[in-house]
Amino acid sequence: MLLAGAGQHVYTNADVENGARLYSASCATCHGPRGDAVRGVTLLSGSFRRATTDDEVARIILGGIPGTSMPPNNYSEAEAGMIVAYLRGAARGGVTATTGDASRGRAIFTGKGRCATCHNDTSRMAPSLVDVGIVRRPLEIEQALVEPSAEIHYDYRFVRAVTKGGETVSGRLLNQNSFSVQILDSSERLRSFDKNDLKEFAIKTTSEMPSYRGVLDAQELSDVVTYLVTLRGHR
Repeated sequence: MLLAGAGQHVYTNADVENGARLYSASCATCHGPRGDAVRGVTLLSGSFRRATTDDEVARIILGGIPGTSMPPNNYSEAEAGMIVAYLRGAARGGVTATTGDASRGRAIFTGKGRCATCHNDTSRMAPSLVDVGIVRRPLEIEQALVEPSAEIHYDYRFVRAVTKGGETVSGRLLNQNSFSVQILDSSERLRSFDKNDLKEFAIKTTSEMPSYRGVLDAQELSDVVTYLVTLRGHR
């Protein structure tokens, strides 16, 4: 996102795509997919009653409008900028008005995708996604779905250990030092080993999470990403 002039910016395609998903996941609830569900407001027209520059639009997204139904939002400045990028792009006709549906995405998450099997409140084998919409950008979430091994969460690395007695243990690496290693095995049991008792020990370079490339079509992926963007730490 580059500054082009007084409060105006030049946006990348990634900014626009991220903004489209953020808009669909949150803003569209009140403003609608076409940006005209609130009387007197046409967000996708490219003109705004209370703002003229991109920075002013972003400030309204973040701070809301006191005395109106427009609330403040828990976005970062970068995320607010992405939403502005989407609004500008839609006004120029460069992007469609909606990319995904959060309710369909939730159904896929708990159903066809079986994501909740690992990503739930009780499992210790996969990270919680309760605030993934804050800590990850939409394109990063999508990459994690189709290329899970591209970036492996440091706290969720998996290992394979073979003891000198011939036992093979695979699981999540909890801790290690020069002398010992602690593993949460596939049954979520804590296992501790002295490294001198291991004949093999390796940290896996591929993720335990399956890729959804070819499993979910483009619309289903967009729906799941849009749903995950709504997870912002609120219960």
